[in-house]
Amino acid sequence: MNKKQEDMALLLGNQICFAAYSTAHAFNRVYKPLLDTLGLTYPQYLAMLVLWERDDLAVKEIGELLHLDSGTLTPLLKRLEAARLVTRTRSPEDERQVRIKLTAAGRALREKARNVPPGILRACDRSVDDLMKLKDQFLALRDQLNAALG
Repeated sequence: MNKKQEDMALLLGNQICFAAYSTAHAFNRVYKPLLDTLGLTYPQYLAMLVLWERDDLAVKEIGELLHLDSGTLTPLLKRLEAARLVTRTRSPEDERQVRIKLTAAGRALREKARNVPPGILRACDRSVDDLMKLKDQFLALRDQLNAALG
């Protein structure tokens, strides 16, 4: 890389990480009013998506799916429990393991959440195919970055 390329590489507008970071913030601003109607934060919504797909998971399993550690996930799940959307119980097979199950209210909330994806789709103003291709590119990049860490 020559000096000019090095200088260009240090411009904020040329940073892919900043593009991803600022796009994530834009997504959060679009999600907020949609999720406020559900009484959920964005991280809580992600946890609920996992549980709507596959109920009765260990905290560790949810963390792996969401790429979150238990220190971040546990307070979030405790708030969902306080909202009576999930129950947290110790596994009878392994007392160290906490299992998360949806309550009836947690299962019912899935119906109200059906308006979230169309709201995001409208805000993106892209075809579903375009967004799925973009999602696949993001996931491939995430996996490559994780692989680079060893």
